[in-house]
Amino acid sequence: MQVIFESRHATGSTLRQEALERVRFVLRRLGATVPRTKVMFTDINGPKGGVDKHCLLEVKTEKSGVLVISSLASDWRTALDDGLERLVRALTRTMDRQRKPARTRLAKPTLEVN
Repeated sequence: MQVIFESRHATGSTLRQEALERVRFVLRRLGATVPRTKVMFTDINGPKGGVDKHCLLEVKTEKSGVLVISSLASDWRTALDDGLERLVRALTRTMDRQRKPARTRLAKPTLEVN
């Protein structure tokens, strides 16, 4: 699995190795269906503080296409963990939908009148 990391903020870049290890750990059992993952950190309003750390996770899957998850938090680690939690939930839900056949409506039985 290929993991790409991007950050335009200096503090976000210091978490590069930790973020890559965390993504690989969380997606280890889904690695066969996820060939590429992109992690992007941005600080929305700069050094002012507050809930402004943005983590964007973009996953390319073989069957489902591209799945994008976005999360906001007051620090980078929380934003990453929240995003990864939502990503795994969305991926497993998508994979379950693909495994189960679509439900079809049964035709109403017709009554025979003699």
